Amino acid sequence: MLLLGIDIGTSSIKVSIVDAASQKTLTSAQYPETESPITSLQLGWAEQSPEMWWQHVQQAIALCNSTQKYNPLDISAIGIAYQMHGLVLVNKDQKLLRDSIIWCDSRAVEIGDKAFDDIGHEKCLSHLLNSPGNFTASKLAWVKKNEPEIYAQIDKIMLPGDFIAMKLSGEITTSISALSEGVFFDFLNNRLSKDIIDYYGFSESLFPPIHPVFSNHGGLLGSIAEKLGLKAGIPIAYKSGDQPNNALSLNVLNPGEVAATAGTSGVIYGVSDELTYDPQSRVNTFAHVNYTEQQKSLGVLLCINGTGSLYRWTKNLFGSAVSYTQMNELANKAPLGSDGLRILPFGNGAERMLNNELIGVHFHHIDLNLHTQAHIFRAVQEGIACAFRYGVDIMRENGMNPTVIRAGKANLFLSDLFTQTFVNATGIPVELYKNDGSVGAALGAGIGAGIFSSPAEAFIHMHPVQLIEPTSNLFEPVYQEWKDLLGKHLSIAKETHLHTAVN
Repeated sequence: MLLLGIDIGTSSIKVSIVDAASQKTLTSAQYPETESPITSLQLGWAEQSPEMWWQHVQQAIALCNSTQKYNPLDISAIGIAYQMHGLVLVNKDQKLLRDSIIWCDSRAVEIGDKAFDDIGHEKCLSHLLNSPGNFTASKLAWVKKNEPEIYAQIDKIMLPGDFIAMKLSGEITTSISALSEGVFFDFLNNRLSKDIIDYYGFSESLFPPIHPVFSNHGGLLGSIAEKLGLKAGIPIAYKSGDQPNNALSLNVLNPGEVAATAGTSGVIYGVSDELTYDPQSRVNTFAHVNYTEQQKSLGVLLCINGTGSLYRWTKNLFGSAVSYTQMNELANKAPLGSDGLRILPFGNGAERMLNNELIGVHFHHIDLNLHTQAHIFRAVQEGIACAFRYGVDIMRENGMNPTVIRAGKANLFLSDLFTQTFVNATGIPVELYKNDGSVGAALGAGIGAGIFSSPAEAFIHMHPVQLIEPTSNLFEPVYQEWKDLLGKHLSIAKETHLHTAVN
């Protein structure tokens, strides 16, 4: 039995084919080779075309099939992972009404902040485990307020993975995990949040039927199966946001276990069995993939919007003639601390861990006679590692104290320098694995389709390929200086807000 996993990333779509018996990946494909565009019509806005995702999904599946390493008719289940928090809107004919307002779009911050104040901080945090903030519910409220002609046509609201599942099966479903990541779910009452729905004036009819994450979310349509070379009727047996799915792919399912990613965004994701929340909503709590009313398994998520996206931007401006591998090699030639060059990596939308401030990327202490391309590449990696440390300290404030972090050997974790800097900055060892999001989605499909008797069975062959442990505390002065610079920029941002409010 073969499993097909789809990972709908911001930069590209990745598809993997996994043999269920051995859990070995037979082939993977990514489409497109260049990064997918993000439309930004105004400062802080970010949109993508769901139809673009669908076209890229089909291309990636075709690329996998073209390898002839397997028989596509042996695929027995499909799993989908997707970029979280995006808003997709369709009418009663399942036609798109607008491009998706994606995760790093900041337009709804003020709407969510006002809802937090009006509904009440204690009520939001105890029931939703989050501020409405800039999540999907607030983005939908923005559409209702600013695009009423579009809002009036909505039949169903979806997240990005729901849209791809709809294109594959013709069916629209959601899950408690998905509703919680949109801040639509009331954990205390175990239902759609009446507070959010009543406050924003939403109809419950906008929400699809709720299914478990590991379950049948629709069978593959005959017309689509023929187009993709697959069997009609095979189930979409798993749908999850990319960060819960990344945790699944690393077998992070039990309380106290922690996963990390450093792709377009950077994330630390820890599992808890308590209805916990950060009073400032700097880290966020969602239902994990194995959440049930009886087993309240929760994911505590810290997000840094711009990690891989900053490295890509840096490459485009300072390293267009070199590969990412060469960038990492050059970065290793600069000394620890980059000879005083400090970079704040916050230029991809409002940062939740900075109380939804949008402060931008900042380069500090550039010396035109000293700093080279290598210094810039290293300082970017060190700045991102500092941002992770800042976030890990917030998680520690909230009672999560990881003793080891699991990560896929991908994206920035391909850089030995970044990985060691991350470990030295946080003081936490890292285990690296070969699994990625598309492989996790495939294994999730095996769990949802009952091909594996339990999640544990899906990971019996998974072992770390590398363990990286702290080597010194020499990075601590670099971090403290970086933290002081961040504090100054946050003070400026708050003063600007106060000045704007007064005027």
